[in-house]
Amino acid sequence: MSAALFFEQLLNGLQFGVMLFLMAAGLTLVFGVMGLINLAHGSLYMVGAFACASVVAATGSFTLGLLASFVAAAFAGVIVEGLVLRRLYRRDHLDQVIVTFALILVFTEGTRWLFGSYPLYLDIPPALQGTVHLPGGIDYPLFRLMIILVGLLVAALLFLAVNRTRLGIRIRAGEADREMIAALGVDISRLYMIVFALGAALAGFAGALVGSVQSVQVGMGEPVLILGFVVIVIGGIGSIGGALVAAILVGITDTMGRVFLPMVFAGFTDPASANATGSALASMLIYILMALVLVFRPSGLFGEKA
Repeated sequence: MSAALFFEQLLNGLQFGVMLFLMAAGLTLVFGVMGLINLAHGSLYMVGAFACASVVAATGSFTLGLLASFVAAAFAGVIVEGLVLRRLYRRDHLDQVIVTFALILVFTEGTRWLFGSYPLYLDIPPALQGTVHLPGGIDYPLFRLMIILVGLLVAALLFLAVNRTRLGIRIRAGEADREMIAALGVDISRLYMIVFALGAALAGFAGALVGSVQSVQVGMGEPVLILGFVVIVIGGIGSIGGALVAAILVGITDTMGRVFLPMVFAGFTDPASANATGSALASMLIYILMALVLVFRPSGLFGEKA
């Protein structure tokens, strides 16, 4: 194993982790502030990806596509929150799970009806194609490096917004005691709508970026949603910093495991068995990590102890 391969996979893990953070940030805000389990969050991720693909196909502008993903997912979030989820805040979590699971089916079949079942592909803008020569002899794709930088920038802006602005004060107060801030005159319904729209917009933006690297297809949000829940469990519910750290941990653990575990088993068995065994164990690593965190720190790495 060369040092160049190790650092290249480290960057791949960081890029994957940043994408998970954009997905999980909305989940942790919504659950931390609103107490809502939203299984349809992955569908908003898919909405952003399809919005980006559609706008890029129509205009040829990737910038407009990214803007469309942000706006479309936020708009879909506002509609869903106002028409459906607002009726679930005082219901138990089982009702929330059932209704948001039904929303997954609605979004899935609606997207298939509008766009068909075949995947769509986004072309990386010419300005972001090619590679960047990094120290250590690594030639890394420029677009993936851009995703890392943009994701970290969004994380910093979100952290500042939650911790340094008036809206952030209300969000944190709503997480701590929603009845009290409602009694102080804060429009709690409006606050919930803003939080949900922000989380939806971040998920849609993540979907657009991932769609540029992989493909845009129906049902693409559900696997990422599962990892998003793993991230907020590890990081701690309601913690933006915890979501970022946990997302990077999960991204690096998953990427490194899938690349290097088959190499470890290659010395003990044939290549086909080594790949199968290594891939199987790699897919378990993040859940083992989550289990260890739950055993030693049930509130998460950055969550407040009960």
